[in-house]
Amino acid sequence: MGKRSNWALPYFIFLVLFVALPLLLIVLYALRDGSGGFTLSNITRFFSDGDALSTFAVSIEVAIENTLICLLLGYPAAYILANKDLNKSAVTAILFILPMWVNALMRTLATAELFNVFGFTLGKGTLIFGMVYDYLPFMIYPIYNVLLKMDKSYGEAAADLGATPSEVFRKITLPLSKPGIFSGILMVFMPTVSTFAISEFLTNNKIKLFGTIIQENINSSMWNYGAALSFIMLVIIGLTTILLGGEDREIEGGTL
Repeated sequence: MGKRSNWALPYFIFLVLFVALPLLLIVLYALRDGSGGFTLSNITRFFSDGDALSTFAVSIEVAIENTLICLLLGYPAAYILANKDLNKSAVTAILFILPMWVNALMRTLATAELFNVFGFTLGKGTLIFGMVYDYLPFMIYPIYNVLLKMDKSYGEAAADLGATPSEVFRKITLPLSKPGIFSGILMVFMPTVSTFAISEFLTNNKIKLFGTIIQENINSSMWNYGAALSFIMLVIIGLTTILLGGEDREIEGGTL
């Protein structure tokens, strides 16, 4: 254990057992039929399954709406938190973290109970509210971290050259904060598509999301088709990560 590389062994074992192995099992189940033979029918079935396609479309719609609302609310909040002139207390940032210390399921159950107490009809509106409540911190903090680490001399130099505050924001602050925006979008959009507990509790299962379809297939012992749906979700996540990661590299390389 004298070598530094040996200290990475526990993390390597963890990644193999709890990341690589589960992903491998998903792929294996997705590409096998009931008798264990290789097949693509589980994946192609998704494209002819009307229920799964409609649920996927609803999931994308809800995810887009949730992501946009989180971005519209989260960017100003992150900007205020990172601006020492607007936020003079470090305690303010902690207040946004506090809800994340409570289990997400407990927060969702408490939110559903509040809606029941005040007589709100559970539906899409309550679902979006719960989604924003749960995922807003995941939009705020990537943007906040980027803005906090941003070199303030760029904005000062632009102001010295005659740029107005709005021009400094549009041409300096906003472009340089894009990595945080892309990270926030990724951290909000994909979990929204694949979640199921929030939609179940905040709509009384009136609105199903893609995660619910996966859960129902697994609970019905339809492991192969459930794994195929999970595999499709993983492909979408991977492609989205690659696309947004490419944008991040372009920005870091100076191509704004």
